[in-house]
Amino acid sequence: MSISGLDRRTLLRTAAAAATLVAAAAAGARAQETKPAPGAGPAKPGASPTTRGGFSPARLKRLHDVMTGHVARGAVAGLVTLVSRRGETHADAIGAMSVGGPPMRRDTIFRIASVTKPFTAAAAMILIEQGKLRLDDAVERWLPELANRKVLKRIDGPLDDTEPAKRAITLRDLLTFRCGIGAVMVFPSRYPIQKRMEELGIAPGPALPNFTSDELMKRFASLPLLHQPGEKWAYHSGSDILGVLIERVSGKRLGAVLSERIFAPLGMKDTGFSVSEAKIARFATQYQADPQGGALKVLDEARGGRFSRPPAADLGGGGLVSTADDLLAFGRLMLNKGSLGQTRILSRLSVELMTADHITPEQKAALPFFPGFWDTRGWGFGLSVITRRENISDVPGRFGWDGGYGTSWYVDPKEELIGILLCQRLWDPRFLALHADFWTAAYQAIDD
Repeated sequence: MSISGLDRRTLLRTAAAAATLVAAAAAGARAQETKPAPGAGPAKPGASPTTRGGFSPARLKRLHDVMTGHVARGAVAGLVTLVSRRGETHADAIGAMSVGGPPMRRDTIFRIASVTKPFTAAAAMILIEQGKLRLDDAVERWLPELANRKVLKRIDGPLDDTEPAKRAITLRDLLTFRCGIGAVMVFPSRYPIQKRMEELGIAPGPALPNFTSDELMKRFASLPLLHQPGEKWAYHSGSDILGVLIERVSGKRLGAVLSERIFAPLGMKDTGFSVSEAKIARFATQYQADPQGGALKVLDEARGGRFSRPPAADLGGGGLVSTADDLLAFGRLMLNKGSLGQTRILSRLSVELMTADHITPEQKAALPFFPGFWDTRGWGFGLSVITRRENISDVPGRFGWDGGYGTSWYVDPKEELIGILLCQRLWDPRFLALHADFWTAAYQAIDD
């Protein structure tokens, strides 16, 4: 993949040009499956049409129609949506897995990008519960590359204008993105630290690092911190570093830890850091909008692409692939406060800690993110948390995250709703409209 600075800005700030229409992917078959709640039968004459899960069938059709419209207009080749409430699940596969390709399927595999982050945070919480890690212990015991850090005196200063770190970086710092390493949200890139991160291949963006975990840490260690540990918030890199920490504490690759502790117990058979040859036919093609004309262009092929073979490193910030039903299983785990059926993976208290807002108002003001992001959101451990109601889907306490390749996963404890949107279009204004329409349509379907 060849990723430019413009593409990085597209991913982080959703500022690419709007796309034009692409081949009519809406000709692809629709595959919709509904799982009614246990005991739900045909509605009696004169009875309310609302389902046992509290959905309106007519409004669920509106959700389908809205999403079909985006596919028909060429915003994406295809997509999968899933909404689940009180044991009732509605999944919809629309369009195609690639432009002109085979129909989208409910079990299509997608690159979930930053939706990886909550899984990495959950793995860290498992190690905490086992007594192998503590939230406020210094991580330099396992990550000596982070010992004795230097900190930039000012974000726009030269790389050698530093002061000593006032304290060590802790696990809590990594989980909350307050470790001093992360995205610098200033575009076009003009700060020395920003440019150097790009040169080293460790600046957040659509092109994932393609070197080992040890090399990743070596490159992070070559730079000063953006700010003092614990003082400010900076997106993304804490999750990649957290993945390395989990590997060194456990003595296993991150993928193995996630598989043993989360994927296998939950039956998540299609989630991992690459797609095997046996499953490649179910893997969607990744697209981005051409900055010049707006047409969809291939960013990563399914067969022979970045995810068709095991990576050099299992990246905790954005390296997983998954399916709608696998993500539903993880959503049910989190909605149920750490257990699914007879399987308990996390304690209730751990899930509550993960999904609380840990960022102070001062820290939210110190480093910008998406425009208006902090007006309605906070940040927990590897995921965002809604703090104020502004839109129909902004229910306080709702938590989850989005992926820059075109994915979205959220859990709403108050409404008992899990929502999942999966497509493969790099974030830009046109995808942002699709994303907003999905969440509006998902919530308007609730009718109780």
